[in-house]
Amino acid sequence: MPRDFGEAARPRTAVLSCARVPELPEVEHARRVLEELASGRRIERVTASKDDLVFAEQRGARLARALEARRIEAAMRHGKWMWLELERAPHLLVHLGMTGSWRTPNDTPQRLESSAREIDRSWPPRFTKLHLVLEGGREIALTDGRRLGRVVMRNDPRNESPIVELGFDPLLGMPSFTRFRSLVERRKRAVIKALLLDQSFAAGVGNWIADEVLFQAELDPRRTVGSLDAAELRRLHAKIASVVKIAVAADAVSERYPKSWLFHHRWGRDPDARTSRGERIVHIDVAGRTTAWVPSRQSTRGK
Repeated sequence: MPRDFGEAARPRTAVLSCARVPELPEVEHARRVLEELASGRRIERVTASKDDLVFAEQRGARLARALEARRIEAAMRHGKWMWLELERAPHLLVHLGMTGSWRTPNDTPQRLESSAREIDRSWPPRFTKLHLVLEGGREIALTDGRRLGRVVMRNDPRNESPIVELGFDPLLGMPSFTRFRSLVERRKRAVIKALLLDQSFAAGVGNWIADEVLFQAELDPRRTVGSLDAAELRRLHAKIASVVKIAVAADAVSERYPKSWLFHHRWGRDPDARTSRGERIVHIDVAGRTTAWVPSRQSTRGK
């Protein structure tokens, strides 16, 4: 059984710079850091790039003017979206995309496989899209090398797009089993892996979390929702909650995840990949995504 890490201490020295596609635990870690660094501080100066992809709705310069002199009240999150709640509307919403991260002057970015040999220690860092200088001299920068993140402004984030279009957040609002079963029954024809990746169903669940949940729930990712019996649904419900809770409690530091997790062995489509118990891991495409699963453990019944 996965061990429970308990409540994680708040991170204090570096904003998340993620070596994987950010999912709920990584974004929650970034939110906690921003909360500690920025909450209660006024924004003294803002510099925004001219990137019309990241700033798709509003030019960066106009957004920067809207942020200057505002006090940050809190850092919030739902699914993979996070926002800085300001003393008055509009508020700043950010999606990190595939490679986005918040940086501070003193953090050390994690290396991607595709990263240059030399770590970028410049400030503001390369690919900075938004640079905030806060009162007291603190600085934070949003970087996004692949330009797949998004930065928008909203008057009422919780009740406007995109947040209002998202499903339940497994950390903030995991539904009861009764409610969960009702949500699932509306999607009986859906493939389980596709359902878990659907942000209108479970906000913040991405590819590695979906694979981990299905591995621990012992379910074939190709099965349809309608093929699950009551016991399998209960396992699915429980594992969504527990995988997210444990990953968040570990501050999204993968070395702290239980050694039994599929996570540690799923990457790279290695044909010889094995679990910690020596079970063969198979890589297939499900719902358009690379999927790692263990046929000897994950039930194909009902497929």
